[in-house]
Formats: sequence, C-alpha cells, structure tokens
Amino acid sequence: MSGSDFPCSGFIRGLAHRRSKRQPMELIDCDTVQLGSGLLTEGERPRRRGVTFLSQEAWEETCREIGATLPWTIRRANVLVEGLPLGSLIGRTIAIGVTTILVHGETKPCALMEQSHPGLLNALVPDLRGGVFGEVLRGGVITVGDRITVMDAGPA
Repeated sequence: MSGSDFPCSGFIRGLAHRRSKRQPMELIDCDTVQLGSGLLTEGERPRRRGVTFLSQEAWEETCREIGATLPWTIRRANVLVEGLPLGSLIGRTIAIGVTTILVHGETKPCALMEQSHPGLLNALVPDLRGGVFGEVLRGGVITVGDRITVMDAGPA
C-alpha cells in the first residue's frame, strides 16, 4: 500500500476496560490514557502494551466466519476502531486528540478466546484480526467518536 492510498484517519467506535485482570470488559464512553501505562480505570499495564485496539471491520469478518454475533468486548481490547487497517499501523504513531500512541505489535489471541466461543481463537489469527497494542507517548482523554489520525509514515 503506498502512502497516498493509506487511510490517514479512522474513528473510535467503542471503549472498554476491566477493573482487574480476570474481570469482564465493561463499555465506557471516555477515559484518560496515562503516559507509561494505559487507561486510568484499568490501573498499571506494561508500558509497551498500554492500550489495545481492535478493528470493527476485522471483528465483523471474524463473526461472519464463525457464524456468530458476538460483542467485541469478548476480544478484551480497549479501543474498537473503524476505518484503519490495524496491521499497517505497527511502527507508526497515532493521535487521538492530544493523546499519542506508538503501535508496537499484534495482540495475539489466547485460549480464553476459544473458551468464549468455539472457533474464535483460530478465526482471530489471520490478518491480525486479534488487534494491535501500543505504548502511550502522551496522555489525555479519549472518547467514543474521536478521530484517530496516523502521525507518521511508519517504517521504511
């Protein structure tokens, strides 16, 4: 994909958090993203994995493949994104308002996905359907409906 046909922005279509490690995800309208961590309401997270993103389009494709309508929060990601190919964001910095996040890599699906629904684990493997994770470089408030903008051209 050349720079001219790469989408330069998308939108937040959903936000979710969990109060502790094994708790179910809860939908929220906004949250503060903290430098060196992640969502304020989730507490400490590894620096490089502060925020996790899931593509709405990839999730819908996954659900079609397994023949089920599942809430995106089963994937346990923080941010549901529309309009950006997440795999192409690896190594790039994105902005959501004043917040900036460096996308580091793929969020690999785990056995919990298979426990949630038969076939889900394997359906999340192709094309980074399981999402990506990133490190917060500059904190701020993010809200459902916010625009996500790609800040740089990414790796050469």
